[in-house]
Amino acid sequence: MPGDKSISHRALMLGAIAQGETHISGFLDGEDCLATARALAALGVRIERPAPTLVRVHGAGALRAASGPLDMGNAGTAMRLMMGLLAPQSFDATLIGDASLMRRPMERVAQPLRAMGARIDTDEGRPPVVIHGTPELRGIEYTLPVASAQVKSALLLAGLAARGRTVLKEPAPSRDHTERMLRAFGVQLEQRAGVIALEGGQSLYAAALEVPADFSSAAFFIVAGALAAERPLRLTNIGVNPTRTGLLELLQLMGADIRVLPRAGATGHNAEPVADIEVRGTPLRGITAPEALVPLAIDELPVFFIAAACAHGETLVRGAAELRVKESDRLAAVAAGLAALGVEHRLLPDGLWIRGAPSLAGGTVDSRGDHRIAMAFAVAALRARAPIEILDVANVATSFPGFEECAREAGLGLTRL
Repeated sequence: MPGDKSISHRALMLGAIAQGETHISGFLDGEDCLATARALAALGVRIERPAPTLVRVHGAGALRAASGPLDMGNAGTAMRLMMGLLAPQSFDATLIGDASLMRRPMERVAQPLRAMGARIDTDEGRPPVVIHGTPELRGIEYTLPVASAQVKSALLLAGLAARGRTVLKEPAPSRDHTERMLRAFGVQLEQRAGVIALEGGQSLYAAALEVPADFSSAAFFIVAGALAAERPLRLTNIGVNPTRTGLLELLQLMGADIRVLPRAGATGHNAEPVADIEVRGTPLRGITAPEALVPLAIDELPVFFIAAACAHGETLVRGAAELRVKESDRLAAVAAGLAALGVEHRLLPDGLWIRGAPSLAGGTVDSRGDHRIAMAFAVAALRARAPIEILDVANVATSFPGFEECAREAGLGLTRL
């Protein structure tokens, strides 16, 4: 599986503002992370790539103004985190992206940054995002309305350069890659149940980082294995951060046969835990997903819905309104795809109800340019009675370059038209 996208973004950004030369191995050389690397280079950071998955970031200390807008491509995570990184700079910057990213909401990051003193303009809440550099940010105490690692991370990045203390309160756990990585760069954080505190003015020092394989990419093959593996399918060196692995618990509740085999090397409170994941095909049953697991599986829900479509009985997922503001409205996109394949379902404001079936019809599915929708319905073909044609799949390369080859090696019958 390819390197973790979320961790690769963060490694580049923190390496850019650290003192010294940061070495990153296992880097995801997908379009999203390359967009982050290009943006940082435009801000004066020297980045070397001796190999596709090896990166050296020469900490710039102070960033400098870019000569034009910073194009973040399809990378919503990168745009939101860059807002926090750029808000306390001494220069102005403009963030843009592709057609999909230019439709995505940015005010939930902009509003708390403004409370810190940042001056940020959006186009009715969406990109372009114009950031007027404000070196004198102030720390704030802020309660996140919903659990969001992107909002939390942007505020922590801004808090690094702010006067005083930034205190963030989360209503539920969200992925903690930023907190772990900040510690790896020498930053002191305080954490207790649902609260993270950071003193401004701390320095970062270069680190050697190993990026594990991306759990969100592995998710497609975990579900594929649960649906169709005739013999055990093992995925190696997968990041199993507990704030990311809600999918495993959801599938195990459905009766999936999944074994997590920890790998040596994950030590220290800032390390990302890594494991091999072994999956065996077994009949699945429908469930009502515990809402506490939904934020821990938010990016994996599109392929989880495919598992639900192939399970015996009914599955209900609520509390997933966040999916409406991803690369596409993922709830609507999955619902339309399920309809095209003849799956009985009901689209809810914050989730989906699905009645599973032993097999799916073939048909044409519009991925709406969303990489996770495209890959999820590729997995659905394992249980389809006729071919599934998936439209608008170019953005698969944003997170999983080489997906088609990897899927064919695993046994999926994919053909690019």
